[in-house]
Amino acid sequence: MATGPENYRRAEELVRSVRDGHQIGDDVAQILTAAQVHATLALAAATALNDHSHDEGGMPLEDYDAWTKVASVWKPRQKGGDA
Repeated sequence: MATGPENYRRAEELVRSVRDGHQIGDDVAQILTAAQVHATLALAAATALNDHSHDEGGMPLEDYDAWTKVASVWKPRQKGGDA
């Protein structure tokens, strides 16, 4: 599973491969579709990780931590441990 930044980079790589002419024919539509999926996943991660200040109407901390675990390079510390 890729993080938000990894999805963003992959989307850019795919678009660049089409722009630079490394792909031709029917492959172009498939590559651009894959790029769009990666870009959407990157946007979802960036949006979800944007605000964790629950007191000010942001996402609950538990949800923020869950998103961080799946969509971020940074991993929160485990409760009750020194990890």
